[in-house]
Amino acid sequence: MTARPAEAHGSASPGATAAASPGAPAAAPRGATVAPEGRPRVLGPVVDDQTRCVHYRTELDVVAMRFFCCGEYYPCHLCHAQAAGHAASQWPLDRRDERAVLCGVCGSELTIDEYLGAADCPRCEAPFNPGCALHTHLYFEL
Repeated sequence: MTARPAEAHGSASPGATAAASPGAPAAAPRGATVAPEGRPRVLGPVVDDQTRCVHYRTELDVVAMRFFCCGEYYPCHLCHAQAAGHAASQWPLDRRDERAVLCGVCGSELTIDEYLGAADCPRCEAPFNPGCALHTHLYFEL
């Protein structure tokens, strides 16, 4: 995920919404999206239903990471830092078989190994942002 100034992005993707959709539970955490049926919720400043956020919202920014420290999905490390209220911790090397990456296109939860070995979603073939590799160390022990 390569951050760019907001001006370089223009507006969010077509159909993007800045707020949770109507009908969200009253107790939903601030900034949480209402998860589409059968999908985990994604917290933080999400701008569309494919997990793009205010920090990373290109066509390829379609994954959310489940953080080891809290078990919650956030679109990126900056969203977690902004909204979680605690420091992030990385997934240990011996937990690479855990499902900790959400494809925002199809809703599949990938194992860490699946994600790290893929340029696109192994289920729906949606391409992932190759720039995300620059931040691998923020999510996973190397």
